[in-house]
Amino acid sequence: MAETFDFRVLAKDGKARCGEISTPRGVIRTPAFMPVGTVGTVKALYPEQVRDAGADIILGNTYHLMLRPGAERVAKLGGLHKFMGWNGPILTDSGGFQVMSLAKIRKITEEGAAFQSHLDGSRHMLSPERSIEIQSLLGADIQMQFDECIELPAAPSEVDRAMQLSLRWAERSKRAFEVQRASGGVGPGQALFAIVQGGTDIALRQRSAEALVAMDFPGYAIGGLAVGEGHEAMISTLAETLPALPADKPRYLMGVGTPLDLIESVRLGVDMFDCVMPTRNGRHGHAFTWDGELNMRNARFADDASPLDAQSSCPAARQYSRAYLHHLIKSGEYLGAMILSWANTVFYQDLMAAMREAISAGNFEEWAAATKARIIKPPAAPER
Repeated sequence: MAETFDFRVLAKDGKARCGEISTPRGVIRTPAFMPVGTVGTVKALYPEQVRDAGADIILGNTYHLMLRPGAERVAKLGGLHKFMGWNGPILTDSGGFQVMSLAKIRKITEEGAAFQSHLDGSRHMLSPERSIEIQSLLGADIQMQFDECIELPAAPSEVDRAMQLSLRWAERSKRAFEVQRASGGVGPGQALFAIVQGGTDIALRQRSAEALVAMDFPGYAIGGLAVGEGHEAMISTLAETLPALPADKPRYLMGVGTPLDLIESVRLGVDMFDCVMPTRNGRHGHAFTWDGELNMRNARFADDASPLDAQSSCPAARQYSRAYLHHLIKSGEYLGAMILSWANTVFYQDLMAAMREAISAGNFEEWAAATKARIIKPPAAPER
């Protein structure tokens, strides 16, 4: 195990690259997809299933864990890794996105975000300093700066304001992280990533990236996308933003996304992703397969004896028929959500592994074209 945080690019094919992030808790193979363990669990899965699926790292959520069970409680119980039984690396987000999307009442000031809990209405203040303190109490291997994430579309003046505030919060987050390191709150090999903001305004994105690169963070995230701007706008924004980030540090696209999003973003040089889609879609009866996305509620699967996905490395996807899964989902049985969440999590990890292999072999473009032709299908027939 590495004693320090380190990133190495092992192969490139065009702008796409594969590499390794070394941490004291293990190596993260990139491009990497991080299953989302919002409240200390990747929903419907055992930690062993997540690891066996091929995930090297998972994501935990600062906002949710600070409200329940509380960061101080998790720390007393040995930290998030011990608490949830996951011995690999964990990245925690800063809580900024959830404050935007879930808080009942929020007020953004220079100090931070004052908000009411979506659970019980209790009042809280989340500042850069408190966000870093919570992430340190949880024991995150990779922490994220506190930022303001806004929904798109938004007025240019509002996007500019939020970007500049996020830059000031980045400085405070970094100072708070160093205070935690000096006091033993974070150890060797734990790292803090910055977050580039600016909506779809390329000039703002580049200003944000330039200022953050000057602060010299170990890694850089692109935040504030997949919030209403659409796939094409997201990809074009990425294409203009990524060249402003250091080539020798990890690049993380936050909250993304569909298999198409992942393929197109890796083509541009993104190294890390997270998204709730594998488990959320699974709970709602949708399966990601090498035959495309399938809505298992659809009546066309009622008599389909073929396996969910014969090409999957997930045992359940090969074992259980589409007819059985259709029955489970239509009946509201927990097992249906569990199987589909497991199969989807494996699919996403298999997709990332295939991209790493294609980059290493130097045939990423050919692989991407063939794969998109297989898995990106026209919308399925309406449910009946």
